[in-house]
Amino acid sequence: MWANRQTDRMLRSRRAWTIAVTADAVAILVFAVIGRANHDESIGLRGVWHTAWPFLLGAALGLVATAYARISPTAVRTGVRVWVWTLVIGMVVRAATGAGTAIAFIVVAAIVLAAFLIGWRAALNWRTWRSRWTRVAG
Repeated sequence: MWANRQTDRMLRSRRAWTIAVTADAVAILVFAVIGRANHDESIGLRGVWHTAWPFLLGAALGLVATAYARISPTAVRTGVRVWVWTLVIGMVVRAATGAGTAIAFIVVAAIVLAAFLIGWRAALNWRTWRSRWTRVAG
């Protein structure tokens, strides 16, 4: 019985990490594609990679910090953590490599990345929140 629970927990944890890593990477790639398309820049693989890699690095570091803290990768608070790491590291790396870090870009990146990285987690957890609220209110 104990072994089955432990196996189930481990499989759920692996699935959660797979979802988080994939969803965060897709969110950042979509952010890069939208940004490049809005500025009439190439949305080819090379161009998107050039824009996305600093933010992907930041997200990876944020997820490593999350794993170290033993927090669920799909929790909304993890989304906030990953968003901060993604934005800060992404902008620092962009500045260090000579890429643009205009104030307008930082503001737009902060808003869009927050919506994407926190948003999918909030949507995933909405059902749980709703059912808890219904039990408390009902």
